Amino acid sequence: MMNIVLTLCLSLFLTQHTSPVQMTVILETVYMDGEVSEEIREETVISMKDIWNKYKDWQLINMDEEQIVFQRYVDDLSPLTKAGYFGLTEDGTLSIFEGKPGESSRVIQSFFQIDVKKLESHEREKLKKGISVRSKRNFERVIEAYEPFGK
Repeated sequence: MMNIVLTLCLSLFLTQHTSPVQMTVILETVYMDGEVSEEIREETVISMKDIWNKYKDWQLINMDEEQIVFQRYVDDLSPLTKAGYFGLTEDGTLSIFEGKPGESSRVIQSFFQIDVKKLESHEREKLKKGISVRSKRNFERVIEAYEPFGK
């Protein structure tokens, strides 16, 4: 319902202007890991048809006389998470770090505490060095592998 109202408002706004309208278009990409990236563009809006064709894969979220906000959901990890490494925080929480766990203390995302005593030494060592996230599939595999060791 909200989308229909926004569409009608945008249509009315554009029909009231006989010349092209300069607007800010904000494109929000929401990733499965909760990260949101935002791209801001200055667009010359000539017609409703043109704007809908250009952003047909996006959902209209908000608009006013100066800007239009579109959003899309991506069923994948954000580039930030893909570049990260799984490791353990000092309290034993499985987390993704911005860099390798020993080199970076910035945690991007935390999951659950692990009973480190139950891990074999080579598994503890892998987490200490950091396990590269790289892909959604690898992300899911690591979570599944360490879930049984959760407290």
